[in-house]
Amino acid sequence: MPISKDIPGAGIFGCAGLALSDEERRFFAAVNPLGFILFARNIDHPAQVRRLVDDLRACIGRADAPVLIDQEGGRVQRLRPPHWRKAPPGTAFSQLADRAPDKAAEALRLNFRLIGRELAELGIDVDCAPVLDVPVPGAHDVIGDRAYGHTPPQVAALGQAVCDGLLDEGILPVIKHIPGHGRAMVDSHLALPVVQTGLAELEACDFAPFRTLADQPWAMTAHVVYTAIDDSAPATISATVIRDIIRTAIGFHGVLVSDDLSMQALGGDFAHRTAAALAAGCDVVLHCNGNMSEMQAVASALRPLTALACDRIARAAAQKRTPSDFDRVAAAAYVESLLA
Repeated sequence: MPISKDIPGAGIFGCAGLALSDEERRFFAAVNPLGFILFARNIDHPAQVRRLVDDLRACIGRADAPVLIDQEGGRVQRLRPPHWRKAPPGTAFSQLADRAPDKAAEALRLNFRLIGRELAELGIDVDCAPVLDVPVPGAHDVIGDRAYGHTPPQVAALGQAVCDGLLDEGILPVIKHIPGHGRAMVDSHLALPVVQTGLAELEACDFAPFRTLADQPWAMTAHVVYTAIDDSAPATISATVIRDIIRTAIGFHGVLVSDDLSMQALGGDFAHRTAAALAAGCDVVLHCNGNMSEMQAVASALRPLTALACDRIARAAAQKRTPSDFDRVAAAAYVESLLA
């Protein structure tokens, strides 16, 4: 269990509720994880969220610890009305792009500036978006209307707009789910997807948006087996997929975080999942549900960040841009008018 105050542990954790318990404070202080992630169970009103974010950072003594959230819009958004704007799903922008690609990119960048400004006001600085998965006919709906299209060029172009909108507001985007979740026939939250598509087609379709956006600061792995590359392990715990595909063929050299270790696509206990993901080449592992016994098991196999991971995290942080003023009411109205 990492206890160094100089080098954080290679983990990101959730917490159980709206405020930290004493047990959580002691645990996080001892483990010193890289950062945290928030879910709907942690969200009530703006002042409460800001207080929780501040408390999370305070308990590990690092004001720059990353705090993540999934705020895509549509059915995947943790911040919801009445305190936060209801953002459209990815498919709304995909449909606009079919008619007017430039307008779709403009609307999406503005949409994520609006999201980014809401996150920044709460102290949240990493958004687990955009989804760069390219769904195929018959795939499970776990991606579904979260996708930005059904062709790699459109997904890449709209994904770039998402990243730019977030970075404009000083928020780091996380491209997901690398190297591609669009062919999954089952929900990786519940079971392990196995994709038997040939490598040439994967490279031309699934990997292409990630290759186009390989310069982005963070990426999240897919809990998916690609039999053409490694038929023995999903990408998250496959050294072959991470080395040969994510780092080499796709060319992503930013911060690589696992998808949630508590998803049922992964087997073995939590110590095993943690060790396997880090050994395979993930820079950081993610555990989301706030279950203390599971977090303790993850922490038992956690190691300090490697020097390379620390360098990637620093380079990612340097990609943030200085926000400029804009009329949020007018921007929201313009986005709505374009999508109407």
